[in-house]
Amino acid sequence: MRPYFLGCPSWSEQAWRGALYPAGLASREFLPAYCRVFNAVEGNTTFYARPAATTLARWAQVMPEDFHFCAKLPRDISHEGDLRDNLGAAGDFLALLAPLGARVSPLWLQLPASFGPPRLAELAIFLDGLSVAHGLAVEVRHPAFFARGDEEKMLNHLLRDRGVERICLDSRALFSCTARDPAVLHAQSQKPRVPPRPAAFTQFPQVRFIGHPELAANDPFLAPWLDKVATWIEEGRRPHVFLHTPDNHHAPDLARRFHEQLTTRLPGLPPLPEGGGGEQLGLL
Repeated sequence: MRPYFLGCPSWSEQAWRGALYPAGLASREFLPAYCRVFNAVEGNTTFYARPAATTLARWAQVMPEDFHFCAKLPRDISHEGDLRDNLGAAGDFLALLAPLGARVSPLWLQLPASFGPPRLAELAIFLDGLSVAHGLAVEVRHPAFFARGDEEKMLNHLLRDRGVERICLDSRALFSCTARDPAVLHAQSQKPRVPPRPAAFTQFPQVRFIGHPELAANDPFLAPWLDKVATWIEEGRRPHVFLHTPDNHHAPDLARRFHEQLTTRLPGLPPLPEGGGGEQLGLL
């Protein structure tokens, strides 16, 4: 069993044919091919649309028992109205995901940048009313929660006291890029520019790294995370690490780069399995 969880924002990127996936692989076979290399994935798809029951049944057949699908609560729950009014919808969503069982670990609540300190009581009631069997993690984007003041301390205490993880988002590498490439500009317009907060409130710290399109340019930004993840593993935690690139065409390559460099901190770490394309290592 791998001592940590590593993955990408999704498994469905067509550009991964010929790299992570064989060139002629059918789209419906992407998920099993992805699971042969990575043991976790961000559940971005559930943020935008609830999957059909038949889709979930297939995922449950394909995903290994120890695979982690970090499903995001749908945006109509996290971004629309009062969280307290959305508890029923959140419960229905969890019931929908039931076929995946413990693979939904942890569930993610991504809050908008407008969700600030005055709404912490609302968040507390929502968390207390949500029955999550396999852990919950929250991502915040309001500037006050990154100011190292009383408001950030209140958030951290609220989460820690409830055994809820704070997702560590690091977009510094992305914003260090000065290229005018449309994919970079789009990613910079969509991702928050906030300082990293390496929180570990539970046994399963969560890291989202939004990378530079040139893989080697990420190394200075990855180095502190490599040290932190190695420390967490040595403490007996099982961190989750998800790697993005601006258009995610090279997200698997960045994930492999992270794992390869982590082996220098943890020499006994086994290498990742090869993907089906046979070309990905050439980008490292």
